[in-house]
Amino acid sequence: MTELSKGRRVSGSERDKLAVDLKKKYAAGASIRDLAEQTGRSYGFVHRVLSESGATLRGRGGATRGKKKA
Repeated sequence: MTELSKGRRVSGSERDKLAVDLKKKYAAGASIRDLAEQTGRSYGFVHRVLSESGATLRGRGGATRGKKKA
């Protein structure tokens, strides 16, 4: 995935292509934070693009991920 210039507006066919790519990677298990880092965009931007693309967003799981329950 290519890193996008920070602060540059992403619209039209470029945004559509990005949305398809992000949705595919998110469905394959990548986190929103991972995708934000890979693209050089903010968490909020990636979240918004995924929402607009119709992706089913996963619930928050980071608080308990990898921790054993007592």
